[in-house]
Amino acid sequence: MESLALRSAVVATGLTSSVASQTSVQTRATVSSAFIGKSIRVNTKLNASAVPVQQKFRYVRADAGAQTAQVETVEKKASIKDVPESEFQGKVVFVRADLNVPLNDACEITDDTRIRASLPTIQHLTKAGAKVVLASHLGRPKKGPEDKFSLKPVAGRLTELLGQTVELAPDCIGAEVESKIAALKNGEVLLLENVRFYKEEEKNDSEFSQKLAKGVDIFVNDAFGTAHRAHSSTAGIAEYVGKTVAGFLLEKELAYLAGAVKAPARPFVAIVGGSKVSSKITVIESLMNVCDKVILGGGMIFTFFKADGKDVGSSLVEDDKIDLAKDLVALAKKKGVELILPVDVTAADKFSPEANTQVCSSSNIPAGWMGLDIGPKAIDQFQDALKGAKVRFHTFSLNK
Repeated sequence: MESLALRSAVVATGLTSSVASQTSVQTRATVSSAFIGKSIRVNTKLNASAVPVQQKFRYVRADAGAQTAQVETVEKKASIKDVPESEFQGKVVFVRADLNVPLNDACEITDDTRIRASLPTIQHLTKAGAKVVLASHLGRPKKGPEDKFSLKPVAGRLTELLGQTVELAPDCIGAEVESKIAALKNGEVLLLENVRFYKEEEKNDSEFSQKLAKGVDIFVNDAFGTAHRAHSSTAGIAEYVGKTVAGFLLEKELAYLAGAVKAPARPFVAIVGGSKVSSKITVIESLMNVCDKVILGGGMIFTFFKADGKDVGSSLVEDDKIDLAKDLVALAKKKGVELILPVDVTAADKFSPEANTQVCSSSNIPAGWMGLDIGPKAIDQFQDALKGAKVRFHTFSLNK
């Protein structure tokens, strides 16, 4: 549990240390997070090169020292609800939300769940008279600004849901954006354009972080889905803002995460999805310390299939993570955890709504076909694995 608790803190604050139990360096890591409101001290082995001694994050510290440690808790005023509403009035509050919604070819939102999940934090701030500046990414733009990755549809949906006009800024930094922020009235909301239009965002570039922080009084991280990434809008900005707190959604997710694994009833079964093994490695490793079964789904499964020597056609594979997948399979065996991969998949001849599809064995996806989702036998397989489970833990990511 402690291992997962530490990683939960790391995930929430943007720390990028990785636990490597095979290394011989014994350290004590202390993580104090403005987002979870606690300092968690836990005994673990860390790769010496990964010890986060000098992380650029205002409310995070880590130090190496004693050879032993205990878990301890230090309460901190860390949540948005711990800040008196009067402190938000008239202040520019930068909210990093996860508004990465799916869009169709016409750039229409097909599922607004993530927008709705962000509403409690936004509404709390507008009611308190804050000048709310929203930031998010959408998709994975590679060539700078692209219309298909614009947050314009999100601004329209927010306008409908909030009952007030939410303007989309033409950029996320720069003089024009600063002017629009300065013109905000109490209770108004401005949505910045996609932060990933700048490559500096994902590099957690300090200069870009400072530009995002310009004129900001309070930083609120409410993007649980991307809080594990040490990017400028999720971590770097906190270096340059005086007050940093968690939004309602982030706080709720972390509270659930910590509570679910503290003393789980058994069997404890986890379902982990996502397109990349690399983005879920920490979660999977942690869950293997507490779970009886771990079910894997999403695009990451094809890396595991290929690692096992199976034909994957043109499915998404992280070729540089093949050995990592093998290591996770070996770790599961060592821990006595049942690692479950789907027995069949639904495959398509192209990534398009008009694609031809077929169900095929996970052991043999035809050449030129890509696996997209689990098949009907896998659904039955997963249902059987969940029978009798007392605790079920789910973690997924879409288009991260």
